[in-house]
Formats: sequence, C-alpha cells, structure tokens
Amino acid sequence: MPALYIVATPIGNLEDITLRAIDTLRDVKLIAAEDTRTTRKLLAAYQIKTPVTSYHEHNKLRKLKYLIGRLEIEDVALVSDAGMPGISDPGYELIGAAVEHRISVVPIPGPSVIITALAVSGLPATTFSFLGFLPHKAGDRKRFLMSVAKERKTLVMFESPHRLATSLDEILNVLGDRKISVCRELTKLHEEVFRGRVSQAREHFKTPRGEFCIVIEGAAEKVQPAMTDKLRGKLRNLRRYGMSAKDAVSQVAAETGMSKKELYQTWIKIQE
Repeated sequence: MPALYIVATPIGNLEDITLRAIDTLRDVKLIAAEDTRTTRKLLAAYQIKTPVTSYHEHNKLRKLKYLIGRLEIEDVALVSDAGMPGISDPGYELIGAAVEHRISVVPIPGPSVIITALAVSGLPATTFSFLGFLPHKAGDRKRFLMSVAKERKTLVMFESPHRLATSLDEILNVLGDRKISVCRELTKLHEEVFRGRVSQAREHFKTPRGEFCIVIEGAAEKVQPAMTDKLRGKLRNLRRYGMSAKDAVSQVAAETGMSKKELYQTWIKIQE
C-alpha cells in the first residue's frame, strides 16, 4: 500500500542525515521538496536519483491534488529545507490531506532545530512551548508576546536575521530581561550559541546573519507572601481608624502582594 514518508533532513551539516532517511529517499518514486535546489544538493551528496517536485508555500494548493493522486499509486517522500517537515512549513497540509484520504503516513525522524537549540541552551527543557515565528506586524507581535508573558515553560521560537533586532527589543520590553539563548546557524560552519540576558543578546547581534532559533526562560513563579503578625496588626490599625474592609484589603494587597481573599479572611477573624 502506498505511503507518504515524512523525512527529516539535516539542519545544516549534511552528515547528520540518518541511514533510514537515505534508504527511504532512494526507494520512493517521488520526493516533494520545499526548495528543490536545497534538496538536490542533499541528494547529490548521497547519489540519490529519485525525481523531485516542488511543494512550498506558494504552490501548496495547486500541487496538493497532484501529490494525492501520486500517493494513490506509489510512495512519496516529503522533505523541507531542514529538519522535520510539517513544522512551520506547508508540509502539514499535505500530511493532513493524506490522512483524510486514508493514505499511510510514515515518519522518518531525524534532526530538529527546535530540540537542538533547546538542548544546548542551558535553560530548563522539561517542558517548553514552541512559538514558531513571531508575527510580522508590531502590534500583533506585542500582543502575541503579552499572551505568553506569564507562561512558565521555556519558550522556543524561530527568527530571521533582518527581524532579529526588532524581535529582541520587543521581547525585552514585554517579557523583561530574562535569560536567553540565541542559536545561529546550528551545525553549520559559522555555528554560534549565545547565552546571557535579552539586553546582552541585543547588544551582541548588531549585524545578524544566518538563521536563528531563540530560547527564552519562562516566567518566574511568584512567591505568595505569607500572613504575619505585622500584617494582622496593620489590618487591626486600619479597622481601628475606621477604614472599610474593602479599602483596607485593597490597600494592603497593593502594598504586599497578598491575595485579597486571604486578607479579607484575616479581617473577618480580627472582627471576631
């Protein structure tokens, strides 16, 4: 039965391809590639003669029917420029169409920029959130960053060189001067992994070149202040001065960060 093979390719160094990926690319009847020029360089390095057709953002709808037709009679491999297809590229639409047509989808795992950058970042990797590329428009970008500002998981995102400075500025303004790892050209000749604070990264990458993967520490967990005799005394004094429960609780909550619920419960006990 024909299958769509989702083949991971090197993110830079051509030697990072797996033996299974090489065998698969040789055995299928057609390779659908995000950029045929990039893919042909890889195929030439391993003497793979399989025909290649383009499948990218600008022709994905036009090519979808053609590729599904081929998949009904023969095996096809899907590759992106680098890493695992379907992650921040149009490959997911072909995968979805294959699933709808009940065509077998077979993963051939391998290199991943996301996992590689996370592993070398030095930041917690137990849980993380992948954000893809930040929105292009300034307002959308700010709103998006604000939506993840309280996320405690490590954040991973892609960025292009011409937008790196702008994105770092926005990250600094919205998320603060957190720990960050900026990975450039991973596994390639000019590989660089910068570790530091967002402000330091902004200063370091004055003329950025290459492709970037950014890893940012998650939001710090706020430590809830504990009720103390001093705070109880403050509430008693405010009550003695005739302040209402609502105003007293709001004032102390603003000053200390204590939850209003706990302060109000203490206020009630003081009255008793």
